[in-house]
Amino acid sequence: MQYLKASFLALFLLTVNLIFAQTGTIRGNVYDKGTGNPIAYANIYLENTNFGVTTDDDGFFSITNVPKGNYSLVASFIGYETKKQAVELLSGQIKYIQLSLEASGIGLAVVDISAKRERVRSETHVSVIKVSPKEIKALPAIGGEADILQYLQVLPGIIATGDQGGQLFIRGGSPVQNKITLDGLTIINPFHSIGSFSVFETELISNVDVLTGGFNVEHGGRVSAVVDIKTRPGNGVRHESIISVSPFMYKLLAEGPIIKFSENKDFSMSYILTTKQSLIDKTAKILYPYINASDSIGLPYKISDFYGKLSMQLGSGSKIDLFGFDFTDRYFHPRVADINWDNSGGGIKFKVIPSNSSIMVDAGFGYTAYETEMISADGLPRFSEINHFSTDVDFTYFGEKIKMNYGLEFNSIYTNFEFTNPFKVSFQEFQNTTEMNGYIKLTRKWLGWIIEPGLRAQFYASLGDFELEPRLSLKYNINESIRIKASGGLYSQNLISTSTERDVVNIFVGFISSPEERVYDPFTESNAVNKLQKAKQAVLGIEFTPLANLDINLEGYYKNFDQLIVVNRNKLSLKDPNYVVEHGNAYGMDVSAKYELSKLYFWLAYSLSWVQRDDAEQVYPTVFDRRHNLNFISSATFGKNASWEASARWNLGSGFPFTKTQAFFNQFQFINGANTDYETDNPDFIGVIYSDVRNGGRLPYYHRLDLALKKTIKLYAKSRLEIQASVTNVYNRQNIFYFDRLKYERVNQLPVLPSLGITWYI
Repeated sequence: MQYLKASFLALFLLTVNLIFAQTGTIRGNVYDKGTGNPIAYANIYLENTNFGVTTDDDGFFSITNVPKGNYSLVASFIGYETKKQAVELLSGQIKYIQLSLEASGIGLAVVDISAKRERVRSETHVSVIKVSPKEIKALPAIGGEADILQYLQVLPGIIATGDQGGQLFIRGGSPVQNKITLDGLTIINPFHSIGSFSVFETELISNVDVLTGGFNVEHGGRVSAVVDIKTRPGNGVRHESIISVSPFMYKLLAEGPIIKFSENKDFSMSYILTTKQSLIDKTAKILYPYINASDSIGLPYKISDFYGKLSMQLGSGSKIDLFGFDFTDRYFHPRVADINWDNSGGGIKFKVIPSNSSIMVDAGFGYTAYETEMISADGLPRFSEINHFSTDVDFTYFGEKIKMNYGLEFNSIYTNFEFTNPFKVSFQEFQNTTEMNGYIKLTRKWLGWIIEPGLRAQFYASLGDFELEPRLSLKYNINESIRIKASGGLYSQNLISTSTERDVVNIFVGFISSPEERVYDPFTESNAVNKLQKAKQAVLGIEFTPLANLDINLEGYYKNFDQLIVVNRNKLSLKDPNYVVEHGNAYGMDVSAKYELSKLYFWLAYSLSWVQRDDAEQVYPTVFDRRHNLNFISSATFGKNASWEASARWNLGSGFPFTKTQAFFNQFQFINGANTDYETDNPDFIGVIYSDVRNGGRLPYYHRLDLALKKTIKLYAKSRLEIQASVTNVYNRQNIFYFDRLKYERVNQLPVLPSLGITWYI
């Protein structure tokens, strides 16, 4: 009887194996034949079948569970010639195909809407906004320089506090709670002091994923949002250069092949180098003498950015990227402060696709170093330093009806913070911390549902704290035009900021890891059980496609920051703790509508939000609690060969909260001891006594109109000239930036700012 059972079991397993062995997998990569760069969102399908997918950001595709047989594999993307290739698939085979598409005569400016829509239907896409370089360039640019920072400010759920030195806040999260990465490496300070430019060069960007909330387990270490920026490889076919000049800066880019790309070769190598240097500190006094005219300093900003990348394409879609960068910034105002920072680093990224395996491996190693120092007008120094080493390994398994992502991550972080307060008392805090993380996520499609459960495990070694963070994303395709979606989970992070939320403007921001010393919880009147920042998030949304070219997205969200570690602003004696716990929450609704044609583009985004904090003394709105925020963008191309492009942006935002001034106070230094003549000597100014009601006032509404006009002149085969004229703040709205309490004067945002920029593509 036992023998009979064993025989039946063996027969059953053999039958199952034979059934599954009748299928195979077709996978591959799609490249631009003219540059060797991958093509994302390309449509890939087997002719006369129901098998089809779209390529990912690296141009990779995988079609699983395909019955054995002969097929015609089709690759198409608007702006390129469609390509077909015969494929013979054997039982149990994993077939790799490399396809190169050639640009068609209709031009690359035509918008591919269908591919993006197919991807939206096949992914959960909750609180995810994908941004392309084309969209960034369509926005009227300050100073004629297109920049991702300016585009982020028009996205729903994102608030910017200023044109000069402002910060970026995403759905109630402060800057330190938002993780911004470049090719997988965390960039601590990605935005320059001038407030309109980032460290990221637009011409380098391959794609940007903005995850405003409810993100899944592949991202960790932050409690609010993630902005993931990837750069493209250099041109693998021909050498090219870009030279750009505007009143704000000049930029240079060079790229080309080291080993030329060919669709018949497995190996190619390319490089790309770029640098930008500011000019505004020199040109402002000549072109814009009315800015800061009373101080005669113009715009005292100096920036210098460098990025370099070496890319190698290997056989079967595998690749290696080596990259390095150095970003510097300085703001010098003799009456305010001298502040500078430097962020440098580099890394190596691998993608390995074994020829006979259903698993794809991504791995990376990187190091970043960030230093910032400020010397205020009173000569008191501040210093902050972060050294961050990271390594990660990520796996993707393509199953018959399921996709699995899992991985491991290791981070070693050193922080050093030094501060001298107005009483000339010095404070220093340095930490060494280690984080080890792992995650697993499953993606299952079933009866119109896309379900992605995930679990992330985070171990903060220096704190001895282990966190399990379950998360879930899902979408239901009701029909071709309507989709509902939801996501949520638990989140934690170690890094905290030393800045205060008393004022909108914080020109110096220090960073430290969660302190090893005690953290007081005023809500329980005892020490906090753990020293992490923690949050719970939930998102619910719906997507409409009522017309062929119209997309509407509506999302409601809630973020509960159930533990925030902050510097104790109420400290009165040495016995009081340096750090305390606060609670907070953010909730609201984001609405966006996009209408897209080949030569016409409209984008409307509106956000309604509330952001509050609770320090056990009072519940108060944060300084970035902008109740209403509206952005409207339009862009149109016209003229012969669509050589002209006009664009406009209008932004309306309700006023930010601020804490009112109650009084000022002074104090004698008694330099001559008891002989100090306190009756006639003038005391030194010490500070401001704020109102007991925190952020009880509101600034006026903000609104601004920007316009731009661009002309493209074709010089010869691969060379063109782009001339862009732009006007920022067209009707010269006097938008308040902040109020200088000490000098009792109002400081406004940028006034009307015309500009002319020229870019030469060689």
